[in-house]
Amino acid sequence: MKHNQTYRFWRSAAQCLLGGIAVAVVTFVCFRLNVSITTAALLYLIVVVLASLTGSFVLSAVVSLIAILCLDYFFTEPLFNIDVTLREPLNLVVLITFLGTALVVTSLMSKVRKSFQEIQALKDQLRLVVDTVPALVWSALPDGSRDFLSRQWLEYTGLSLEEGLGWGWTAAIHTEDRARFVDEWRAALATGTPLESETRLRRADGEYRWFLIRAVPLRDELGNLVKWYGTTTDIEDRKRAEEAARQAQAELAHVTRVMTMGELAASIAHEVNQPLAAVIANGNACLRWLAGEAPNLDEAREAARRIIRDGKRAGEVIARTRALSRKTETEKERLDLNEAIQEVVALVQGEVRRNRVALRLDLASDLPPVLGDRVQLQQVVLNLLMNGIEALSAVGDRPRALVISTQSGAVDQVRVTVQDSGSGLDPQSLDRIFEAFYTTKRGGMGMGLSISRSIVENHGGRLWTVPNDGPGAIFQFTLLQYH
Repeated sequence: MKHNQTYRFWRSAAQCLLGGIAVAVVTFVCFRLNVSITTAALLYLIVVVLASLTGSFVLSAVVSLIAILCLDYFFTEPLFNIDVTLREPLNLVVLITFLGTALVVTSLMSKVRKSFQEIQALKDQLRLVVDTVPALVWSALPDGSRDFLSRQWLEYTGLSLEEGLGWGWTAAIHTEDRARFVDEWRAALATGTPLESETRLRRADGEYRWFLIRAVPLRDELGNLVKWYGTTTDIEDRKRAEEAARQAQAELAHVTRVMTMGELAASIAHEVNQPLAAVIANGNACLRWLAGEAPNLDEAREAARRIIRDGKRAGEVIARTRALSRKTETEKERLDLNEAIQEVVALVQGEVRRNRVALRLDLASDLPPVLGDRVQLQQVVLNLLMNGIEALSAVGDRPRALVISTQSGAVDQVRVTVQDSGSGLDPQSLDRIFEAFYTTKRGGMGMGLSISRSIVENHGGRLWTVPNDGPGAIFQFTLLQYH
């Protein structure tokens, strides 16, 4: 506090001294050049104004009094005489003019300085807010070049302000993500729409982490885009958690598939035994046709063809079973959904016959391909079919009908419907049947429908139940078309 007071005192003293020197210089020049009193008064007024711009009213008043005394002593008749009583009207006018000017100018400058201080305080406060926001903040010009980077952004990337401004900030983006993100950024610039993108950003120590980059445009009253403001938020932990959740879901889905295949073991064994028994019968027949005194080669060839056909049938059943049972990473690709459904239907034929279910396929011939993982989507279909077969097992007063159909849905979508004529769904449980661990089956895990919905949603679709006018239940799910 004392230091500030001392500083202000000596600052005022220095300004007063400079003001006095300025008055002395003006006096010397005007006196030597023998200028008029009006010119001298105008020059003194300029000195007073300059003193008022940089100092307080007291300083300006002191400079004004010095100027008035010099004006009276050197330029007012009689010369070299000071009228301290101010009986001369000119002296009074000059005094009022100088002091009034000093008062007005110092008041205005005080307001200006206060406004600048408030603006600076707001800037400091804004800078503090920007630097404490839990994100890397930046702004860009309409052409996409950065014109501001927060301290946190610079510290994280290790780039200097000169390196990061303009388009230099792209150096911090992972080389595998750079072209894609720049294209997305340019597309946002061209359309003026907000940007939201995930990309990897290099830390100062060279490590890359995932960030969510958001940018919104600022427009003037005419709608012209004048600036972009953006944040870059670290989502590495979220990405790892999502990946861990996906892996956990994949593990659980695999376990569920294996359990379902265990339930189907007897049916699968029957499906394999049928062609194997046919292979044995055709093999014996082939031997008999060849063992005669005149071997019947035509019949032997036909028996061999049937052996090959039935062997392929058994191999296909085993291959489909292995595909559904194996543990693999998610691989989305172009998929013929009708073909995938038919493969699942072939696996459940034993259960269909054992429960005397009339299974009908109504598959659209012009169904477009979808983008998806074959094994996961077959798991969804298998789960819905097994649920339908189980719901029909207790039906005795009407035909046990199970229909699976496909058709093109809304724009860029394909819809699959599984409908049974079973006991239907309890209205009280409709809101909960997709919850994890909720089940209406005795001994059920309550994971089938929950996992199925997660799989469909991860494919960009939706799984739901449809109100049914008659008996039974209807399940539908949609998938995105392949492009």
